[in-house]
Amino acid sequence: MATLPALIRLRLDRCGVVLSALCVVHCVSGLVLVTVLGIGGGVLLNPRIHEVGLALAIVIGGLGLGAGVMRHRRTDILVMGCAGLGLMALGLVVPDGAVEAGVTISGVCLVAGAHLRNLRHRHVHP
Repeated sequence: MATLPALIRLRLDRCGVVLSALCVVHCVSGLVLVTVLGIGGGVLLNPRIHEVGLALAIVIGGLGLGAGVMRHRRTDILVMGCAGLGLMALGLVVPDGAVEAGVTISGVCLVAGAHLRNLRHRHVHP
């Protein structure tokens, strides 16, 4: 099976990091706005946003991290990304609030870390 071209792999990993950062901003701002100011709960805490974000993370992570593993054979990076995706998925089923934000942000950090490690190892040839 042919691997993705280097530029596409690079962009997927960078996109994964940016998407992760946006997710953290969304989680924190949503929690602050709803808890402190009591506004935006219907929009910011809408489960649909989390479902779409998780779907994007799965696609981008699957392609970017999967292609990276095929290239540099570092399965620990893929395991790290999968653990993060698992925590993000868990965030969909725990009660809204601090627990959900903590689980989701932890997962997002793992996914972002996996993408960053994947970027670091992009020049390694098997």
